[in-house]
Amino acid sequence: MLYSLHELAYHSATPFRFGAQLARQFWTSPFNPASDTAIGRTAFASAGLFESVTRRYGKPAWGLETITIAEKPVRTTEQVIWSSPWCRLVRFARHLGDLKRAGKPTAAPAVLIVAPLSGHYATLLRGTVEGFLQDHDVYVTDWVNARQVPMLEGRFDFFDYIDHVRTMLGQIGPRAHVVGVCQPGPPVLAACALMAADNDPNRAASMTFMGSPIDARLSPTVTNQLAEAKPFTWFKSNMIHTVPWPYPGFGRRV
Repeated sequence: MLYSLHELAYHSATPFRFGAQLARQFWTSPFNPASDTAIGRTAFASAGLFESVTRRYGKPAWGLETITIAEKPVRTTEQVIWSSPWCRLVRFARHLGDLKRAGKPTAAPAVLIVAPLSGHYATLLRGTVEGFLQDHDVYVTDWVNARQVPMLEGRFDFFDYIDHVRTMLGQIGPRAHVVGVCQPGPPVLAACALMAADNDPNRAASMTFMGSPIDARLSPTVTNQLAEAKPFTWFKSNMIHTVPWPYPGFGRRV
């Protein structure tokens, strides 16, 4: 119900967003004598603030077609190595000729950057990816928003998350390093532990966690305190809602 109300509020604000856009044009028009006054600037800023707060922002581009390595331009190509209904494994292949001109070896250690799944775009890690591209063959998990996945594709839970990490490490091959950024820390740890227990030849060479608490009992934050204060049923009732129509994932609980 809450998800539906959220959608209703967003669409109800559409004509007001359109009006705010018109107001911004009006208050910046060179034909408006009040455009360069305090009132005009205030009205322009207010309309812009309303439009920015109520709009939705699409997924930004990676913008890594060319990066700088050793002060030399190096082209990269975005490649989808593997995909499922829930995720794309994206590789940023560096141009070998450009690497040679930059004095860098063409063979580099592979690293899988596991981005957060919920509420984020993987492209928010653009700076991290660009940093690793200096000396690594970089792979990134590009998760699909759950509301875009039809119900026919089944559910996606913690164990599916672990299976996805294992599968992607298998696609990359032996001796890959893995970096879990924030939320994926526990499933990455579980996947690597299972692969080590199975003596999987594609198990990770190393694990790194960035801002990802493994034992949430230590150094508790407000989120941890909320989890301890509320029963599990409260979270099921208040934090999980049904995807409304017309999204492809209509009816899915997220």
